[in-house]
Amino acid sequence: MELRAAAVNALAQHRKVALLIGGAGAALLGLAVGYKYLRKPEKLVRVGVVSQLLVHPLKSGKALSVALAECLRTGLKFGDLQDRHWMVVTEDGHMVTGRQEPRLVLMRLTCEAGQVCLNGPNMEELKVPMENPQNRVLDCRVFGADIQGRDCGEDASSWVTRYLKAEKTYRLVHFEPQMKGRKPEETLFPKDEEVAYPDCGPVMILSEASVKDLSSKLEKPVTVERFRPNVIISDCEPFDEDSWEEIQIGSVRLKRVMACGRCIFTTVDPETGVISRKEPLDTLKSYRLCDPSEKHLYKSAPLFGQLHTVRKTGILQVGDEVFKIVR
Repeated sequence: MELRAAAVNALAQHRKVALLIGGAGAALLGLAVGYKYLRKPEKLVRVGVVSQLLVHPLKSGKALSVALAECLRTGLKFGDLQDRHWMVVTEDGHMVTGRQEPRLVLMRLTCEAGQVCLNGPNMEELKVPMENPQNRVLDCRVFGADIQGRDCGEDASSWVTRYLKAEKTYRLVHFEPQMKGRKPEETLFPKDEEVAYPDCGPVMILSEASVKDLSSKLEKPVTVERFRPNVIISDCEPFDEDSWEEIQIGSVRLKRVMACGRCIFTTVDPETGVISRKEPLDTLKSYRLCDPSEKHLYKSAPLFGQLHTVRKTGILQVGDEVFKIVR
């Protein structure tokens, strides 16, 4: 009888354990099924086509139009050239842009066979080695933040100073991979975001239609190059890009962070290097100011183009379709 009672008791315990395990399994299965149905499915909606890719190797310098580019966390890359990884600085390390020296927009920087090539109107081309152990590292000031850059030597310094017809000495610096990037000042960017020498985020998007809309309000039309975007989109309506919170282009995924607030630099003509200090900035202010609730971000700057962070790196090509990610 004792043996039989023990067997019955063991069987009861086994059933209890089985029920507990089964219940836990059912609960996990229920959670999984619930998550599957509660999570909003992802949908890709075509919104346009990439019509141009622009890489700006030198901050404020001439853009390089490319058919294909790598899209890294720090922005676009074409060969040895990365977007805004070169910069002109004063001898004491403060950045110089087209706001102070408008003729910078006509200065072209490329790389050939391990050499940096500098070109500008009425200037003989200069080639200097990219890697020179004698070149020192300078501490620079970019929008109030401390950052470093490798000085490209006396030859580059002399060329840039003569080209800009400057009364003080200018130097050319390069942001090296081992250097610590600058965090964008705007609080909307992720805390782990780092950039080299761009004003804000790593990728800026602008549509052809938005530029055409602006040009229709001006006496003299403007081109996309004036606004220095990276990815130009066609086959969409004006300012559609304002509503694309997350997009996919090829394998690349970009997330919108904020609009691009425009400054006096937009009044520099990219074809002549002459600054007017008037248009198209005045016209933009007439119809592209921010919502009053966002004045703490943009103040009185008109909004034109959208700044994105890179969620997934990859290759971008002219002709790629652009998809808005909808959940």
